[in-house]
Amino acid sequence: MGTKSADGTAATDEARDATEAVAEDAEAGDVEGADAAPGTGAVVAQPGGIGQGAAAVVAAALGLIGLSGGWIGTVASARESLIGQLRTSQSASVARQVQEVYGDSWRTTALVAGAFAVAALVTAAAVLLRPAFGDPARVQAPWIKSVAWAGAALGVIGLALAAAKYTDLILGLPSTS
Repeated sequence: MGTKSADGTAATDEARDATEAVAEDAEAGDVEGADAAPGTGAVVAQPGGIGQGAAAVVAAALGLIGLSGGWIGTVASARESLIGQLRTSQSASVARQVQEVYGDSWRTTALVAGAFAVAALVTAAAVLLRPAFGDPARVQAPWIKSVAWAGAALGVIGLALAAAKYTDLILGLPSTS
């Protein structure tokens, strides 16, 4: 840190020197992700990557929803439970009542969670495969890849859990006999 002189220019000179050094590095091509504006020496960030970053975050969010089933899964489950109650009469067997009221709603929740998990996988795959079809000189930011891989992993886990729920592999309906 420079000391402040009587006229207050020492700090300003250091800031100007740092800005000029960054501009010189950008002109020489030493700064990743920045270009020097022609004739000005000012550093301008390269456009792009915003859509890929947003898609990676969306993939991770869809993966999380795929794990829980989300609000839509809860609403679909409640609707299926109500339909099951309306379809069965009180004279129906206990096994049929349990299947209609609880089993179908459980499977509906699994289907919705699976749909979100598949959406997470597709979105993450699109983000991860995008550089293969774009400008080879443009490098994808590492955080975008990391978040997209997280979305893909959450999608795989969510899809596996949804399949296990749907097939009664985990938390199946209780026996009514």
